Amino acid sequence: MYGLETLDLSNNRLSGHIPRTMASLTFLAHLNLAYNNLVGRIPLGSQLQMFTDPSIYMGNPSLCGVPLPTKFPGDDTFTATNAKPNNENGSDKLWFHVSMVLGFVLGFRGVCGTLLVKKSWRYAYFRFSNDTKDKENLD
Repeated sequence: MYGLETLDLSNNRLSGHIPRTMASLTFLAHLNLAYNNLVGRIPLGSQLQMFTDPSIYMGNPSLCGVPLPTKFPGDDTFTATNAKPNNENGSDKLWFHVSMVLGFVLGFRGVCGTLLVKKSWRYAYFRFSNDTKDKENLD
């Protein structure tokens, strides 16, 4: 059933909750559950959240959740203290980019600076590079 593309169960006098497994029907493109006796919350899942038309759930007065205007009883207890603080000025993004550039510059300077200062390491690095190239040419 995972390859199911269309499901119309309207006007079938179905009752109970919508199974959570319906959220895993990844190929589902059309859904109609209108005019049944379904109750509870519409399962959360990437596939069922794609259906934003509330008419596909019409006629189920005890059904709630997105996209219906009826909210689930526990949905309104969410407070702003649980949310991440809004970074309006973008300073986090700026510091991320500054640290990326600084890390690259210091890393590049560390490798190249060492090769410039230590003559023996420079010879070893270029010898290794040349030997690796020669092995690739033989293969």
